[in-house]
Amino acid sequence: MELNIWQPEHGETLLGRAPVAFATGAAPRVKGMRWFRDPGRNDIRCELPGWPEGPIHSARSTGSVVARKSFRGAARAAGVAVMAVLSSAGGNVSAPSGGDGSDTPEDPANEVEDFPVMWAAQDTIARTLPWQLDPSRFDHTHHRTHMIVTDRRLIVVGLPYDKKNLEAIDDEVLWQCPRTEISSVELKDFKDGNDFQVTFVDGSWCRLTCIWRRALTRYLVQPPDLLSLESLSEKQRAAVLEFTAGVNAPDSMAPIITRNACGHYNVDLLLPGQFTSAFGSSEENLVMDSEGQEVDVDDYHPEDF
Repeated sequence: MELNIWQPEHGETLLGRAPVAFATGAAPRVKGMRWFRDPGRNDIRCELPGWPEGPIHSARSTGSVVARKSFRGAARAAGVAVMAVLSSAGGNVSAPSGGDGSDTPEDPANEVEDFPVMWAAQDTIARTLPWQLDPSRFDHTHHRTHMIVTDRRLIVVGLPYDKKNLEAIDDEVLWQCPRTEISSVELKDFKDGNDFQVTFVDGSWCRLTCIWRRALTRYLVQPPDLLSLESLSEKQRAAVLEFTAGVNAPDSMAPIITRNACGHYNVDLLLPGQFTSAFGSSEENLVMDSEGQEVDVDDYHPEDF
């Protein structure tokens, strides 16, 4: 397949890309479900022009939720007992560690009782989002939707997915929005810590999910103040040039340089030759101090990650 990788316009800076989709409910009442709502909490799935038919979800009743919790509780207890037996027998058994996820909902009305992934009045921006973001309507086993972030725009592309040929990229632009139309981007940690919410200036919003959400949204949550190589000190410029030369990727893009509130500098180098349909963009990173010295990961501040 001939590669057709989306490229920024002249003077536009590509900041990242990664697979995204509409999020999915995780609380027992709404687990595996999602809804598309207007501000009156009415279902608008039939009002979205050009969207194919999708499943009709109904939140589970309190009784069924209690039954499911009881069953899971019994299963969990049995699992704990098995783990205890294996551990006592000398097995090296450990539970998987969590990431940014939280068991505490931040917005119970929209995370526990209901789970809208689109909240949009008539003629608002969120209603223009492409239906391909919905895993219930778009076959995500053979296709992907990627979100692309630049210093000017937010873009959604669709592309085929072949796990035997991840480098085969054939982008089709499905949707785009100027950054000036984005009011805020908020990380949502309930439950697995992969969700984020994009709110537009007209009050509409969407809830999306991305396994690499921090890398994707780092330049969205806080609009970036991009620095040029020429604006750095001599020592810093030398450090950046040494870093980019060491990556040994002739097709790499110009380094993305930002200054964190703590005084450290992030240098991100995107590698288009290593973009894949499974992961999106590939990059190398450097964190340096004001003297151009690389900061050891043990000395990172939270905003450096």
